[in-house]
Amino acid sequence: MKASPEQLDNAKDGSFLFRQFTLPYFDAPYHFHPEFELTLILKSEGKRFVGNQVADFQEGDLVLLGPNVPHCWKNDGIGVENSARSIVVQFKDDFLGEAFFKNPETQPVKMLLEKAKAGIHITGKTRDRVAREMIFLLTVPPFQKLLGLLDLLNTVAISKDYEIIDSHSEKYDLSPIDLDRINKVYAYVIEHYTQEVHLETAAHLANMTETAFCRYFKKITQKTFLDLVTEFRIKHACNLLTSTDKQVAEVCFESGFGNISHFNKQFKVVTGYSPLHYRKMFLATI
Repeated sequence: MKASPEQLDNAKDGSFLFRQFTLPYFDAPYHFHPEFELTLILKSEGKRFVGNQVADFQEGDLVLLGPNVPHCWKNDGIGVENSARSIVVQFKDDFLGEAFFKNPETQPVKMLLEKAKAGIHITGKTRDRVAREMIFLLTVPPFQKLLGLLDLLNTVAISKDYEIIDSHSEKYDLSPIDLDRINKVYAYVIEHYTQEVHLETAAHLANMTETAFCRYFKKITQKTFLDLVTEFRIKHACNLLTSTDKQVAEVCFESGFGNISHFNKQFKVVTGYSPLHYRKMFLATI
């Protein structure tokens, strides 16, 4: 899987895009684009990747992403006809003119869009209301869609039913060349982190020698390539520990680690807890 910029033709049909997708599975690769994106999952489940954050998603998942935040949704298992459905709204920050969000009345939405640069997961009653409205807006004329979009954004902006997905959003403030290069590497890791991941392959994707790539990757992301792989594996393990009753050994190997001792050590470095303690804490909050 190769990360790539997604080209959107906003000028063809209007100042923003409002689309519904019905697919056997979500097939968009790990990608990024300069538009904001509001995505509602109507049907499907699997893993959602935003930046270097990985989380489970299911029906009702609602996310607002800012410009150039790399992302993708990957289904669990093999899809069948109509098994993956979503509504996606995409718009640029100036789709209503450069000065529109400078008006006093639009300040809550402006602040929301700033937060969206780190990705926002919308939850609770706000999610339910926005989801219903997005479904309704599929069938209305363009002007009503426009008014509806503004209302959706304001609804989220004045609520407290959302959480930041990736607080380390400053890494997306890169040149287009650096962003494309780094996201090719992220895409490779996302596709293979539960298996073997090779530094040589990552360096090749960045068109660099291994030594140059290691220096470059650390400078751009403030972490080593191995750190990135370990983070994805630990987050995958956390999901397995809290959503299944699999033994720690099973979780270890399914998350891409080669032995339990190394897994336990790395898990504690990243989370501060042993795998079993982490699971017990989660169960205690249910």
